[in-house]
Amino acid sequence: MDFLFRDELIRTPDLRHRLRQLRWFRMAFRKNAVLIAEHFGYHFAIDETRLTRAFLNWVERVEQEKPYAALDRKDFIIFAAGMALKELIAEAPARVVRKPLEDPAKGTAEIVAFWPEGFLYTNYCVGAIAAIMEQEFGSRPAIDRCADDLRTWWSYRENASETPDFAIAFLDKFLGSEPNWMMPNLASARSAIRRAMLASKPVKSLG
Repeated sequence: MDFLFRDELIRTPDLRHRLRQLRWFRMAFRKNAVLIAEHFGYHFAIDETRLTRAFLNWVERVEQEKPYAALDRKDFIIFAAGMALKELIAEAPARVVRKPLEDPAKGTAEIVAFWPEGFLYTNYCVGAIAAIMEQEFGSRPAIDRCADDLRTWWSYRENASETPDFAIAFLDKFLGSEPNWMMPNLASARSAIRRAMLASKPVKSLG
């Protein structure tokens, strides 16, 4: 899986805050859909009402979890993107209206053919993570090899379609982070955040 959408986003100043503006979020999502169409031949119809609902739900959840952002900024960026991915899968704003005529090749094209909408949502969120990380920290995260495994995508589609919260854990898995399968929607339950919370506690004196 490549950072297909990263190059479209990296030139946007202050991307992290831009993505929390509805108009910009929707515009970027449509650009991502065009990019998938150009690369893989899958064209989508976008339901703006569902996309707006996904955005509003996401912003509300991010605000609720925002106090944890200061503990580990990098991990919270991934978590926030995971919450966006969860809402996109739950609201399902995209629908394939045209497919390529030829059979898909192996690799990413095969994954796109298996779950075009899921790939669209995931590529959007992974591209945003890569661009924000590069803007704020000077480097992009590595993609784990499991992100190119069709069997992993079978599990991802089955589990996230039934319980969208699992999308957060699968995104962590794709980025090589430790997934929390029990409570993926809570920042306080993430390993990196918990370690930061423990490290921030004052050491009690024995004297």
